[in-house]
Amino acid sequence: MKDQTSPRFHDFATALQPSDLPPEVRNILRRSFTDTMGVAAVASTTRMAEIARRGATALFGVGGAGAARILMHGAQVSPAGAAMAGAFTVDAVDAHDGTSPCKGHAGSAVFPALLALADTRAMDGPNFATLLAIAYEVSYRAGLAQHATCADYHTSGAWTAVGVATACARVLECTPEQIRHAAGIGEYHGPRSQMMRCIDHPTMLRDGVGWGAPSGVTAAYLAREGFTGAPALTCEQTPEFWSDLGDRWRLVEDTHYKPYPCCRWAHPSLDAAAELMTRHALSHHDIAAVEIKTFHNATRLAGHTPASPDEFAYAIAFPVAAMIVRGQVGVPELAEATLQDLDILRLSKATTLIDDPHLTEISVGKRWAQVVLILKDGQRLESTPRTPRGDMDLPLSDAEISEKFHLFADPVLGPARAREIEELTGHFDQLDTTGFARLLDLCLTAPKG
Repeated sequence: MKDQTSPRFHDFATALQPSDLPPEVRNILRRSFTDTMGVAAVASTTRMAEIARRGATALFGVGGAGAARILMHGAQVSPAGAAMAGAFTVDAVDAHDGTSPCKGHAGSAVFPALLALADTRAMDGPNFATLLAIAYEVSYRAGLAQHATCADYHTSGAWTAVGVATACARVLECTPEQIRHAAGIGEYHGPRSQMMRCIDHPTMLRDGVGWGAPSGVTAAYLAREGFTGAPALTCEQTPEFWSDLGDRWRLVEDTHYKPYPCCRWAHPSLDAAAELMTRHALSHHDIAAVEIKTFHNATRLAGHTPASPDEFAYAIAFPVAAMIVRGQVGVPELAEATLQDLDILRLSKATTLIDDPHLTEISVGKRWAQVVLILKDGQRLESTPRTPRGDMDLPLSDAEISEKFHLFADPVLGPARAREIEELTGHFDQLDTTGFARLLDLCLTAPKG
């Protein structure tokens, strides 16, 4: 595929072909397609998604770029509008795929943006898989570069804008030089939003992908028309993150999947609490208090008494209490009524978060936590320190991905439509234009009431 000794991202984006994608890359893309559509289905029912759709309809009418349908809704807007509404929709439920080394998420921006552009033209599965691979790989590497060179911790929208711009420029048949400019425009205009502000003050802003996705789409169209913006500093001034591009696939090594619909930083504590409850055959009535030792930024999740789904998404004490009381953190726990559950609130208020220097030190590319359950009789039951399930060293099985997908999708889409989406996303990279058009219809239309 490549013959240059120093690979350049824009040449990679231009030259990559479906036949260049290794089986393990295709497998990750299939899992992410299925997983993301399940999250999108349940997230499409949220108030945040409804507001984003109204905003996209008001701001991004259908124009010269053609009409694109909003994910899981079907309203027609411009490609940028569909990317925005779709990204906010997926981000409304914090259960989509992610990358621990970048401390963020790519699929929540990449899928809505590329599905929007695919909806404006004929597209088959092999070429869509190639676009996804470009967008994921460039996003992950731009994210690593940004974290290594920028003092602030920016949201995923900041670096997914670069990957989305690069892949969308490929869709628009831009030259390698135009792709350079698209990435530069996306990087410059992408949302350099402050992630820890969202942790400290949770709202619908979430992870920035709601503006990262349309920024990338817009950048590609601008570059096609001659707008300049190169260089993208994260791509062109950080060679250590790009020297093995096309040989090493970060999307295979770094993509994780979430078993729970809340911030990844809470997941090791959730797993540890669940394990202690099962191992000791406990009821929540047995528990007097909880201690959670974890890394510094995770202690800022706090969330002892979340007042909204947004605060629940960026909490740790309340989700752990929910796990202890209900034995799960799933779709029912996303209901606002859960926030008033007195049993959960009792334990959440009795939870102490401990900023552990050692766990902070080793939480580089990983997320560590340790949980202690204090029983009413005074016993202290302590877990071992652990990292969350879903990383490559503790992967979710295909069966677990499928179970999660149907948990989220079936109540919204109906079992038959959900089964068809799962079947098609499971081999989307082999679909012809007719088969892929059917998959687009399934993903880009509203649930039948």
